Amino acid sequence: MDRCSQITRKTSETEIEVSLVIDGSGQSEIQTPIPFLDHMLAQLTRHGYFDLQLKAKGDIEIDFHHTVEDVGITLGQAFDKALGDKKGIRRFASSSVPLNEALAECVVDISGRSFFVFNIDLPKTKLGQFDVELVPEFFQAFSANSGVTLHLNSPYWSNLHHIVEASFKAFAKALDQACALDPRSDAIPSTKGKL
Repeated sequence: MDRCSQITRKTSETEIEVSLVIDGSGQSEIQTPIPFLDHMLAQLTRHGYFDLQLKAKGDIEIDFHHTVEDVGITLGQAFDKALGDKKGIRRFASSSVPLNEALAECVVDISGRSFFVFNIDLPKTKLGQFDVELVPEFFQAFSANSGVTLHLNSPYWSNLHHIVEASFKAFAKALDQACALDPRSDAIPSTKGKL
């Protein structure tokens, strides 16, 4: 069973093309006009073992918001499409990832019900040219368009780059585990018979 998808999103603000393979090896070709976003998406693919080709253009002369959010939207749609009817997936997963002094925790449920909780108190500042407040915007957009319940938490951190990167890595690990096929069943993992 090939679990892959291709999604294109074009608006007056952005143009995004995504090609995703869930059962990949962590290979990526990522081209956005936002280097920090490219770096975080590379963490997602490498640590989740997803193969991703992503090209994005956006109105970054205004700010990065539209591009970051629309990448989250398109990537969420790509995961939803690639998972199909979700038969045999593990569905639930969690991961804790340290990066030096920072610890990020992610819990996901591929439930068909998008819900997003972000308990990391990030300051309204920049990492290089990247607005840190766009981190939860990316994850919110992914959750809303993938049907994934997503919780991100951190009990402690001090370095801003470390906690943002640890969050993407924890998300990658949890998403990989939740998407994984359970050899014990090929049924939809719900008593409702549908996700």
